[in-house]
Amino acid sequence: MAASASRRVRHRARAAPRARSAEDWWWDRLAPSGSGYHLLQSDSMLLVLSEPGSARSRAQRRATRRAPRQPPPGPRAAAKPKPKARLRPEPAAAPEPADGLDAGWGDRIPLEILVQIFRLLVAADGPMPFLGRAARVCRRWQEAASQPALWHTVTLSPPLASRPANGRVKAEKKLLASLEWLMPSRFSQLQRLTLIHWKSQVHPVLKLVGESCPRLTFLKLSGCHGVTADALVMVAKACCQLHSLDLQHSMVESTAVVSFLEEAGPRMRKLWLTYSSQTTAILSALLGSCCPQLQVLEVSTDINRNSIPLQLPVEALQKGCPQLQVLRLLNLMWLPKPPGRGAAPGPGFPSLEELCLASSTCNFVSNEVLDRLLHGSPNLRLLDLRGCARVTPAGLQDLPCQELEQLHLGLYGTSDRLTLAKEGSPLLTQKWCRTLRELDLSGQGFSEKDLEQALAAFLSTPGGLHPALCSLNLRGTRVTPSTVRSASPPPVPGASVAVTESCLGPESGVLPGLRPPGVRGACVLSKPLCGVGLGTPGQLGLALVAMGGRARCGTPAGTAP
Repeated sequence: MAASASRRVRHRARAAPRARSAEDWWWDRLAPSGSGYHLLQSDSMLLVLSEPGSARSRAQRRATRRAPRQPPPGPRAAAKPKPKARLRPEPAAAPEPADGLDAGWGDRIPLEILVQIFRLLVAADGPMPFLGRAARVCRRWQEAASQPALWHTVTLSPPLASRPANGRVKAEKKLLASLEWLMPSRFSQLQRLTLIHWKSQVHPVLKLVGESCPRLTFLKLSGCHGVTADALVMVAKACCQLHSLDLQHSMVESTAVVSFLEEAGPRMRKLWLTYSSQTTAILSALLGSCCPQLQVLEVSTDINRNSIPLQLPVEALQKGCPQLQVLRLLNLMWLPKPPGRGAAPGPGFPSLEELCLASSTCNFVSNEVLDRLLHGSPNLRLLDLRGCARVTPAGLQDLPCQELEQLHLGLYGTSDRLTLAKEGSPLLTQKWCRTLRELDLSGQGFSEKDLEQALAAFLSTPGGLHPALCSLNLRGTRVTPSTVRSASPPPVPGASVAVTESCLGPESGVLPGLRPPGVRGACVLSKPLCGVGLGTPGQLGLALVAMGGRARCGTPAGTAP
């Protein structure tokens, strides 16, 4: 009797309807049946997506999973079922996706959201090869990867550039065949294009660029050969927004560059060149005011340095490029053309913010040359004179710029035969102690007392404000530990000890621990001290730089010793 009662209770429990859970209630609340929305759940988010006919309710999905599989059609399907087997009702068939598309999660993401995701990835890693691989995932991803808005910056380089000439030619032709259909469909909004190591097919590629890239603004040719005047002029005419050209380390005839500047000169803003025997013709075009809006001009040397110095008429360049903001003559042996007798000084560069004359060999830049370049540049922010041993602190003090932020005067093996100044470093720090962020005096011959006075200027900034200096390089100078102690900055919140090392200098000596005031811990330098660094991010701290060997800090800053 008891057994039959228990069987009836179990039968009634199976027959009772299942109670709805809180999860089912939330799913139906957020995306009701027939509303045209469905839910997509991941590990850390819940998306409500709109795509009519592509989603089913949670109850339908559970019923589909619990339903038994239907037997395949055939002789077995026609056979009678066993007498004791129960036939369950067939579940409702799932609605077919619209237009026959794949019902996977990739097709449920709206195209606009997918394009935004791709845009973030392209901004970090570039369009290639990511977009090419993403286009193979599904139709929706292919549609998103084909959006021209994602193809703003592209770098094209033939593979296997180290193979023999025949292999390089085949690789370039194969890539060119792909570009013939890729450029018309993808590059309509291309803005920045870089071609690297194109030796034989650069002309057809530039022809495609002129036909398919009307919004191009920046073109770089690095290590390219066979660039003709016709190709550059064609690009200049077809790309009306092109204003930046980089031809460094490419074999380009001067006539081709001059023809390009004559066509696109009025809108040119930036120009990068590699010095050769043909650079004089290009500079003559610049001096003739063919690029009056030029803002950036950089001329550097190739690995095979040209022994013929470049004669640069400073005053003519100031008249031809009055809007110049950045002038870089990198590792270049050049001579300023002397002005004529009784000639009036040039107009200067009123908008110049960066001047870089760094060189690894002895050059001819002196105080007089520097004054001819900068006498009309009050807005200068960066001055790089590394290797210019003839420039003295007295000449720098007379410059009109009052807001200099970076000053590099390091000498790296270029002053062996020159007599270096032993005094004058305080003139630099007293003038720019408020604005200077980076100062490089490595290799200079200033005395210990002179350097101590120079560093003391950062401790007495006007208004009692912390100096802006965050990098000071004194490698190879006569600085000593006593100079570091006397010129240590006052303790500030967040000050830390930064210890670095260099591979220069002889092996000798061990210095005792140096502890800057206000900073816990001790620094032990196993090589002679040769540099001082000042600064923490946003504030002033102290850093000790060792020449050669290993440097270690006993206790990190801000912790108990």
